[in-house]
Amino acid sequence: MKNYLNFETDIKTLENEVEKLKDPYNLSGLSKVDTQKISQIQNELDEKLKSIYSKLDAWQITMVARHEDRPRSKYFIDNLFEDFIPLSGDRYYGEDKSVITGFAKFNGLSVLVIGQEKGDNLESRIKSNFGMMRPEGYRKTIRLMKLADKFKIPIISFIDTPGAYPGVGAEERGQAEAIAKSIECSMKLKVPTLAVIIGEGGSGGAIALASSNKVMMLENAIYSVISPEGCATILWRDPKKMLDAARAMKLSAKDLLELQIIDEIISEPIGGAHRDKALICQNVKDSIMKNLDLFKDMTAEEILNDRKNKFLNIGRSKGFEKNPEKLNSLKLSLKSFNQILKSKKNFLLGITIIIILISSIIVFL
Repeated sequence: MKNYLNFETDIKTLENEVEKLKDPYNLSGLSKVDTQKISQIQNELDEKLKSIYSKLDAWQITMVARHEDRPRSKYFIDNLFEDFIPLSGDRYYGEDKSVITGFAKFNGLSVLVIGQEKGDNLESRIKSNFGMMRPEGYRKTIRLMKLADKFKIPIISFIDTPGAYPGVGAEERGQAEAIAKSIECSMKLKVPTLAVIIGEGGSGGAIALASSNKVMMLENAIYSVISPEGCATILWRDPKKMLDAARAMKLSAKDLLELQIIDEIISEPIGGAHRDKALICQNVKDSIMKNLDLFKDMTAEEILNDRKNKFLNIGRSKGFEKNPEKLNSLKLSLKSFNQILKSKKNFLLGITIIIILISSIIVFL
C-alpha cells in the first residue's frame, strides 16, 4: 500500500482511479481496460505532481525527506556497488546496526561505503534505531576510515539520520567525543571523500560523516543543525511553528547550495525519489562517478587541502573579507591583524579570531 503525505490528497485520488481502471473486473459492468481514460488521468496526474512539487515549502520538503517509502542507504548499497563486504564493530564496545559499513567495488574501483540506515519496516527500524547512531557507530566508521586512508581507498557516505542517539547510555559512552573524533578524522583523510544526503541530514549526527570533499544532496533532502520541531520548541515554545522554523533554517538543498554549504543537487523524479527508485539510483551513480573523477589526478596533499579550503571558505562570501577566494590557508596577514587591533572596539574580535585560528591549526597539523 502506498503512503501519501497530507498535501497529496488529489494525487491519491487520481492514482486510485487509475488503479481501478487497470483492473476492470473489480468494477461491475466493465470487462475491458479503458486505455484512453487511463492515459487521460495519467496525464492529469503528471501535471498535478509537477504543480505540487514545483512549489513545496520548507516543511513540505521536510515531510518528503522523511517519507516512509523513500529509498534508504541499504537500497543504494545493494544497487550501486558490487562485492560489498560488510564490516562490524568498533573494537571497544560493540556493533551499531544504525550504520552499514564495508568495502565494495564501484565501477571496478575499490571504495569504502558508509550508510546510515533507518530501516524499511517497523522491525528493521527498531533494529537500526531509526537511523540514530550511537558512539560505537561513529567509532566503527573512524576505524574503517583510517583503514581506507591507509590503503588509499576513496570513501562514499550516505547520510540519512534525524540526529545522533540522545539516550543516557550513549551519553555515558561518550557520544559528543565520538562525533568530534569522527569530524576530526574526516577532515584529516588524504583520500577523496563524498557524502550523499539522501533523506534527513540531522545535526552533528550527519556532520560527523558529511565533512567531505564533496557534499551532494538529493533534491528533496534536508540538512540542518536541528529538526524544525526542535527549533520551534526552543525558539517559540511551540512545536507547531515548525513551518516558520523550517523556513528560517534554510534546510533545503536549494538554499544550502546558494549558501555554498553543499556542492551539488541531485535531481529527483517528479513526486520524490520514492516514485522511481531506479531513476534516482542512476542519478546518484552518475553524480558519484563525476565527483570521483575530479580527484583521480590529485595528490594526497591536494585532496586534503581541497577539503580544508572548502570548509574554511564556508560563510565567508558575505563576511568581512572582500576577496574570499584568497582564504585558502590558515595564515592571517600582519596588515589585517594590525587593522583589527587598531580599534579597541574590535579587540575582542581579534582575540576570538586568534583562538579560532590556533584551534584550526591544531586540527589540521
